[in-house]
Parts: sequence; structure tokens; C-alpha cells
Amino acid sequence: MARTETPDLFAGQDPASEPAAPPANAEGRGKGARPLADRLRPRTLGEIVGQDHLLGAEGALSRMLAQGSLASLILWGPPGVGKTTLARLLAERAGLHFHQISAVFSGVADLKRVFEEALKRLRTGTGTLLFVDEIHRFNRAQQDAFLPVVEEGVVVLIGATTENPSFALNAALLSRCQVLVLRRLDDAALAELTARAEAALGRALPLTGEGGAALRAMADGDGRYLLNMAEQLFALPPDQLLLGPGELAQLLARRAALYDKDREEHYNLISALHKSLRGSDPDAALYWFARMLTGGEDPRYIARRLARFAAEDVGLAEPAALTLALAGWEAYERMGSPEGELALAEVVIHLATAPKSNAAYRAFGAAMAAARATGSLMPPAHILNAPTKLMKEIGYGAGYDYDHEAPDAFSGQNYFPDGMARAQFYRPSGRGHERAIAERLATWARLRAERGQ
Repeated sequence: MARTETPDLFAGQDPASEPAAPPANAEGRGKGARPLADRLRPRTLGEIVGQDHLLGAEGALSRMLAQGSLASLILWGPPGVGKTTLARLLAERAGLHFHQISAVFSGVADLKRVFEEALKRLRTGTGTLLFVDEIHRFNRAQQDAFLPVVEEGVVVLIGATTENPSFALNAALLSRCQVLVLRRLDDAALAELTARAEAALGRALPLTGEGGAALRAMADGDGRYLLNMAEQLFALPPDQLLLGPGELAQLLARRAALYDKDREEHYNLISALHKSLRGSDPDAALYWFARMLTGGEDPRYIARRLARFAAEDVGLAEPAALTLALAGWEAYERMGSPEGELALAEVVIHLATAPKSNAAYRAFGAAMAAARATGSLMPPAHILNAPTKLMKEIGYGAGYDYDHEAPDAFSGQNYFPDGMARAQFYRPSGRGHERAIAERLATWARLRAERGQ
């Protein structure tokens, strides 16, 4: 892992205990065209909010800086949590030249030029921290271009991404960088940003207590979005009456929920829905179902996953679950949105509250494994049909016992191939409808043993 050693710069310093900068104000930070979010950008690592797991006393970055070295990093987190600011302040703390590019607007030629400039700087004793915004937008060849310069310490790379690095970045680049996860800003962090904005402008936001809580909820963990909304509120007339949640919703637009139907958030939410159903929690399941709908997910995709869940996780403990899931799917196809979504909501509730069993799922998997292992074993002759004279002569169908004529309508004959030991793939759970199935199977096993089959 490439490192830039700068022990003298970090000696005895604790980033979490840096002296805070003086309170910002509109005049001192420069009024005019500069957005409030830019004027309130943290000027020290200690001013960054919501990332104590990285910058606290035991945080990963605190330990790294205390050791006097800065590794190449991938900063993974949602928008508006301070990735760019953190990179800039790390460069300042490490005494490195800060150079920023965006993967959206840069190509290999741009990277080559940046690397050449960094090499020249290094020869004069100055290292370079290269910050690459949206690094996941680079293709594999472009990502590979970073490998030698990171390996040789020409640059300390800090990449920022909103996408899961495991999916978005190649393994070679990931092996040379440390991935740090930045968290969405919680309510306390957003409240701190609101207080800073009010201090900077010298007056309180025109909000009731409930209105302030609603403003933070509308930001949805995005500090930049919170400050942009606050700036709109500060632009209201000074005699503006205090706004509650209702008035605030009419005045400002809620931040769109993070959801991308073909990326990680899509899989995270369907996983949350599936596991909430499996955990028999209808309220959590309804929440994740609603989150997917509000994020723009195709309800048909959800319907397909609900049918899968009915077969995989409810199974024969409640045989009607699959029928109901298919009926809900069909109801949605006939009614469309939003009416058909209620049918799917009913399916969600039914599946969450149904008894659960994956016995059929496990039995099918075990049977598939046995089928692959045993190859082309023939069925035993007594259960083969014999439509021709020759087939009868060679024993097809000989000795077959017709179950309906046997006591209890159960002959107990062997139906596995000759040469294959009897196997038990299906083991009912004893929950719901499978309780009765388990009892029947136990009875048949006893009869089979009594009849020597």
C-alpha cells in the first residue's frame, strides 16, 4: 500500500482535538454568490460532523494520522457527508499538494498529465494527494492506470464513491487502497449544521421545533442539501412567521430518496424486505416494500420476489402462500399502480405472518445434488411401464404393487434406482401445514419398515 511518510507534520497532533475555527459569519466568510454550504465548509478535521468512527479518538483516520502516514483511501458514502472536504483537509494536514479531478470529465490523457505533474512535484520534495470524485465512473483500463503511481508513491490517491467499491472498483486497485465508509449524517449531526448556519447568519431559522425536525428529515442525511434548504429559508422576509412541518413541505422540496434500480441500493432494499418477511415482521416488511415503491422500483419485480419467497421460505408450512402471491401479482397486472399495489401489500403481510419452512427448498437442493452425483441410474424395473411384449419379457413392470389396492393405500415399495440407497431429502419442519405432513411421513416410514421395504 502506497504511503507518504510525513512524521514531523503529525507529531503529537490529535485530529479529533484540533482547535475549532472561530465561528463563521456572513461577512467573514464572504457574502454574495457563494452558497451557504460553501461558506460553512469545515476548515479543520475537528469541524467535520457525523464521522466520529473515523475522526474520533479511536477512529481509523485518527490512528493513521497519529502514526504519521497517510494511505491511499477509497471514501465510500452517500452524497453530502463530506467526502471532498475530508480529502482536502487530509492533504492540508499531511502537507501534500491537493489536486482534484472528476471521473465524469477526465480520461486517460488527463490522468497521464496529472501523474507527470505529481512526479515533478515529488522530485522537488512535495507529495501530491490526488482526489478523484466519482471514481467508480472510471472503466477498468482507467482504474488500472492508477496502479503504478499508487504503488510507487507518486500520489496518495483518495477516491470518492457513492457505489459499493466491491462492485464498482477492480480488485487490483482495491488491494492498494483502504476503504473507509462515511455514514449518512444523523439527526444530531444535521442539528449541529443547522446551529452553525444560524450562527453564521446571526439569526434563527423561521421554524417551530417540529419544523426544525421536519427540515432535518427532509435532508435525509445530506448535509449539503440541508444547508441549501436553510439558505432558502434565510432568504424569506425577516418578519416571516414560524413554519411548521406542513408549511415547510409546501415551501421546500424533500430530498429524493437514494435509490438506483440497477445498483447496490436496489439489492440492499430487496434483501431487507426478504429478511423482514423471513423474520416474521410485517411492519418492517411493509416499510421496505414502501421504500422500494417510493424509490421508483417496478412493482412487478417486487411481485416476482414475493412469489419466490412464498416458495422458498414459507413453502409447505402454508401451501396457500404461493397461490396468494401469484394472485397478488395477477391483481397488480390487472389493476396497475397505485390500486394494484394494495394487493401486493396484502401479500407482504400474509407472507410475514405465515408459518415458515424452507424444507421444500432444502429438499430440492439436496435432490439436485444427488441427481448430479448419481448420473444415469435407471429407475427400478417394477415401476417402468411395459407397452410392448419385449418390455414385459425383460421384466418391465413385473412385481409392481398398485398402491390403491394396498392396505392404507400405501404399498411401501422402493422407488429409488437399483444400487442407490434410500435417501431422505424432505424433512418437514413441523410448523403449520407441515406438521400434518410430518405425521403422515412418519406413519409411512413405520409401515415401510413393517413391510420390509
